[in-house]
Formats: sequence, structure tokens, C-alpha cells
Amino acid sequence: MNRMRTKLAIAAIVLISAVGYLALAGASKGWVYYLDVDSYLADASYQTQRVRLAGRVDEQDLNLAPAKLTASFQLLGPTRKIGITYHGVIPDTFKAGADVVVEGRLDDQGVFQADTLMTKCASKYQAEEHAKRLEQKP
Repeated sequence: MNRMRTKLAIAAIVLISAVGYLALAGASKGWVYYLDVDSYLADASYQTQRVRLAGRVDEQDLNLAPAKLTASFQLLGPTRKIGITYHGVIPDTFKAGADVVVEGRLDDQGVFQADTLMTKCASKYQAEEHAKRLEQKP
């Protein structure tokens, strides 16, 4: 009876360890830094790893090819900008001047290769503006 309990205890420890390791390994691959463009360009240690960048799409250097599922543009930070190339489905709300978040890494030519592109929802800002206008009316 004691041998059976010992075997079950060892099996439980092995199973819990394996599940814990797989959970930690999967989660750590999903962890990325979230930075603005200026912070990213200021620290070279971020440029060797996968990160999320937040900024605004430059009005001038926007090239969309929806049929090829590609977009290239400049992402603006508070004072600096970086070239972005994205491959994938382009959101309907993506346009020049939009606030976006991209995820990927810098290539050897200094262009950020994004594989995720998310636009920030403008509707939540419009609701606040609408509420302010209603307050101002007599």
C-alpha cells in the first residue's frame, strides 16, 4: 500500500511539474515590452527583441497594398519616427493619422517588421467629446 502511494505521489509531482513548465514556457513567449517609438529607439537593448510599439501613422509615407496584405508606413512617436512594414490583414480603421499598436521586431536594415497591427478605437474618444458638447449647451 505504501509503495502505491509513493508511486502516485511521484506521478502527481511529475505531472504538476510538466504542466507548470508548459504554462510558464507558453506565457513567457507571449510577454513583450510595450513602448512608444522614442523609448524604443533610445534603448538599443529593446531592438534585439520582440516588442509592441505605439504611435501615430505618418500622414505622408503610407503605402497600402490590401490585395497583397501589406502596408508600409512611418510610425510617429513624440519626437522620432520609425519605418514599419506589416504583412497581414489590414484593419478597416487603419489610415493616415490613426493611433496604432504594432508588434514585431527590427530587421537588419533598420525597418520594423510587424506581424500584428491594431488600431485604437476612436469611438470611445468621440463619446467623451459628445458628452462635453452636451454639457456646454444651455
